[in-house]
Amino acid sequence: MTDVPHAPVRHSRKGLVIPFLIVGLALAAWTGWWFYLAQQVETRLAAQVQTLNANGWTVTHDKVGISGWPFRVRVALPQAEILTPSGHGVAAPELVAEANAWNPDHWVVIAPDGLILNRTGKGRIDIKSDGLRMSISHLRERFPDIRVEMIRPVFTAQPGAEPFPITSARHIQLETRPHLTDGAASTDELDVLFRLSEAHGRPGGPVEGASRQGVLSLDAEAVIVGASHLRGLDSAGVFSAFTAAGGKFIDVRGEVSAGESRARISSAALQAGPDGRLIGDLAVSAERPMQAIAGLAGSPSGSVDRLGAAGAAAAAGASDAASGEKPVELIIRFENGRTWLGPFALTPAPKLF
Repeated sequence: MTDVPHAPVRHSRKGLVIPFLIVGLALAAWTGWWFYLAQQVETRLAAQVQTLNANGWTVTHDKVGISGWPFRVRVALPQAEILTPSGHGVAAPELVAEANAWNPDHWVVIAPDGLILNRTGKGRIDIKSDGLRMSISHLRERFPDIRVEMIRPVFTAQPGAEPFPITSARHIQLETRPHLTDGAASTDELDVLFRLSEAHGRPGGPVEGASRQGVLSLDAEAVIVGASHLRGLDSAGVFSAFTAAGGKFIDVRGEVSAGESRARISSAALQAGPDGRLIGDLAVSAERPMQAIAGLAGSPSGSVDRLGAAGAAAAAGASDAASGEKPVELIIRFENGRTWLGPFALTPAPKLF
């Protein structure tokens, strides 16, 4: 008997096609989501700019660029300028904001070509840096988390502008986030952290004087009470309504070094007066404070009361000698628009607005 040859078995190719089909459908769905998200971002950006301009802000920029497909949304704003009603603000050759397409609640904004800081009545400052960025997350919350960072910034006053207090620093950082009480986020309090590392003062300025031509570093943290009143939609600035509503800084803690002087600082509460300058007492536990105060006394800056600083230096020097190696306990008082050490006026009190 002759064997009958079997027909070749044909295997179904559906098993090969289905994975590619699934990937194609997922890619198409994701692309649709990306374009929808990009359109929403552009639409909301335009609406926000229109709202701010209607409320006294000045926000201008050239044509918006949207890119980043498939995993990011990248928004580029060429020739951007953002000025608050008070006149303070920033400008940049380009601002770039990026977010992951799967998490549009967290954005990072960078200024790749530097910033121009506008100060009302004081002129503009050019800021160049190895990194200028701000991250903002939890946008759906009442208070988002914000982090601003400058890596090795250099500050240069434009012609006609008042010089900036510092000319450069190794690192500057500012963070804010809702204050937690028993694990729950507060509805009207913010934690704030500020770090300034190895800052060089401008020639003849108070920072250069206090650090004896060395560097100034500061780590400070506090709780902002009345944070819901931090609004910038008026000509007086962001702290005006905050101060009028009784807003203040509590649980202030920090460390500062100026040249060879070191100090720990603390305050139960600080707030601003009607003139925008700080009011309150700051406790200081200092090592060799005379050097920093004597440096202020020798500073040619017009903002420093040289006679008062000289008297404070003499008093601090006597306390320093009497205490030996122990830290000297001092109280710095912000009152009547001045910074006081005992009966001696040193400089104008820090101004919030």
